[in-house]
Amino acid sequence: MLRHVAAGIDGSPQGLAAAHWAAREAMRRGTALRLVHAWERQPRPAPSVPADMSQRSWAEDMLAQASVSMRAAHFGLQVITHSVADAPVGALLAAAEEADLLVLGSRGISGVAGFLTGSVSQRVVARSLRPVVLVRAGECTADEHFSAVDGISPDEIPETPYREVVLGLDTARPCDELIEFAFDAARRRATPLRVVHAFSPPPAYAAIDRLAPENGPELLAEHERAVVATLRPWCEKFPEVAVTETVTEGRAAGELIHASAGAALLVVGRRVRETRLGTHLGSVAHAVLHHAPCPVAVVAHN
Repeated sequence: MLRHVAAGIDGSPQGLAAAHWAAREAMRRGTALRLVHAWERQPRPAPSVPADMSQRSWAEDMLAQASVSMRAAHFGLQVITHSVADAPVGALLAAAEEADLLVLGSRGISGVAGFLTGSVSQRVVARSLRPVVLVRAGECTADEHFSAVDGISPDEIPETPYREVVLGLDTARPCDELIEFAFDAARRRATPLRVVHAFSPPPAYAAIDRLAPENGPELLAEHERAVVATLRPWCEKFPEVAVTETVTEGRAAGELIHASAGAALLVVGRRVRETRLGTHLGSVAHAVLHHAPCPVAVVAHN
């Protein structure tokens, strides 16, 4: 199938924001955009469906209008539409499997609070084996770029620099797919990559082990060396990407949420594993999806 970026849309403002973000990403990648809408057969159409239209005809009309809007806003973009009568989670997971990545919308609580993930988006993120990006309502081109002089929109000056990409890195369990996604995202935007690694001090009983570094400068230096060693092969693979490392003692989620303020994209990982309650999103990914003010990419890895 033709390489593409997929976006799940439902006629909502957050769905439209996700579609436009996906369109910009498709343009950066030189691929097509695939707009996907899933609708379930019901005795009565949803309240959002006009009285004189069926659920299916409304879905097709909504997709057609969105397609026209994407083509008008992104010159030269190839747009594919796909309407499917299926449960949203299953349909979006299937769409993700065929795409380079899947982009979904999320209702924004406010410009500061970030995301309020719905059950569909959260379940898709927790189960998808492909990268998924969550975009809040109101996200636009200007949010990805630094402010242009005299208030001119980045739409008018495409050369306006992108804001940085932020990567959350766990040196104890580094993941190639996650790191490569972040480096590639920064390369496509010609912007720096900021790598954030947060660590917790060892438990008190670790002091008994003389080989364990003490809290303070020695422990910080050990984590800094681990970050540099983990990133070295990727810096060699992506020499055009300027990398800065932030290594600090603290909670990973809080540090990433703080770092994401003013970023173009935050990239975090999700370890693929099953629990007794089903799929597992992870506490860090869960926290940033609810509170990060910028788009969040979640990359599944083993």
